[in-house]
Order: sequence, then structure tokens, then C-alpha cells
Amino acid sequence: MERDSYSVEEFCQRHGFCRATFYKLVKRGEGPRLMQVGQRVMISREAAADWRYENERRPAKPLTGAAALNVAKAAASDPAA
Repeated sequence: MERDSYSVEEFCQRHGFCRATFYKLVKRGEGPRLMQVGQRVMISREAAADWRYENERRPAKPLTGAAALNVAKAAASDPAA
């Protein structure tokens, strides 16, 4: 059964990034909605789903530098492409 809320650590693990990235997103106003439960900061299942939905809708920033080079190399070596 899926939990109704996640700690910051659980949210980060589920979404594949570290807590430092999470707090950078929150500082930029790009993180999920947060709720205070006692002394803990939690993210509800609905807030996590809304955050994912909004990020899917937001256009990706163009890749530059090494990231763009890595994508180009991967595409060139993929026989299915």
C-alpha cells in the first residue's frame, strides 16, 4: 500500500535526487508543496503527483556543454535511433 505522505529523504529517493537538489528546487520555488507535521517537513502523495505533473508540462531547458555532448554520443551509438 502506498503511503499518504513522504519525508524529504523518501521523496528524494523516490525521485532520484539528493536532498541538496531538493532544497535548491524549494528555494527557487520549483519544489513540491510542503506540510509541517510536528517538527517534520512532509510531502503529501497528492503534492508529489502534482509536482511531477507540473514538471512534465514545463519545457526542458536546452542541454549545453557536456550534457549535450553525452546525449549526442548516445544518439549516434543507438542503432534503434
